Amino acid sequence: MVRVLLHGCNGAMGQAISRMAESMDGLTIAAGVDLRAEQKNGYPVYASLEECREETDVAVDFTGAAAVDHLLDFCRERQLPLVLCSTGLSEKQLEKVQAAAKQTAVLRSANMSLGVNLLLKLVQEAAQVLAGAGFDMEIVEKHHNQKLDAPSGTALALADSMAEAMGEAYTYRYDRSQLHEKRGKKEIGISSVRGGSIVGEHDVIFAGQDEVVTLSHTAYSKAIFAKGALEAARFLAGKPAGMYTMADVIGG
Repeated sequence: MVRVLLHGCNGAMGQAISRMAESMDGLTIAAGVDLRAEQKNGYPVYASLEECREETDVAVDFTGAAAVDHLLDFCRERQLPLVLCSTGLSEKQLEKVQAAAKQTAVLRSANMSLGVNLLLKLVQEAAQVLAGAGFDMEIVEKHHNQKLDAPSGTALALADSMAEAMGEAYTYRYDRSQLHEKRGKKEIGISSVRGGSIVGEHDVIFAGQDEVVTLSHTAYSKAIFAKGALEAARFLAGKPAGMYTMADVIGG
């Protein structure tokens, strides 16, 4: 039985993970941590990581960038594997993630869904063919009005995949409102929409002369992210120190 420490258990994603875990075999939420130390499910909830006394095999984090530094220190010191789902991390925090992975297993993904991780592969293939033929590349991402970071971590991951496919020759353009010039040939435009209760939509647009190819992914509920996070936790428990991704989970 894989015992999970759920960091951010009372947030929207934390509750989605709690519900999903109830239907999964071989895995249980042993304890939760949340600033609002309110017990909403059948496991104990603490206001801080240090208060937790339950034995756990892996931590799953769905909080925010502000809470990540302390969590990384906690997991590194205890060599507790960590599924890190929070987005909007700074360059300094990303360096800290890499440092933590030298002492414990860390799986970081901008998006936990199977579909998005397949999309990451597809956009690489498309970029090689289409961008190589002169197509412009743009990403439009849409999320609910409570999301704090923009662009989304998934949009940046998609851009990174496309840029990698093109030999890192492209730069990212986040905002054109102050520009009065033609679009550059070697750039990837990234636009963000925030509104309503949109769970997550990502469109990758390849615009050429007289034709447009669009690769899209739409999330209709948070359940797909919860399922992916728990599958990642099951995979990561017991793994040696190092950096892992959802590609490792999918590949088994």
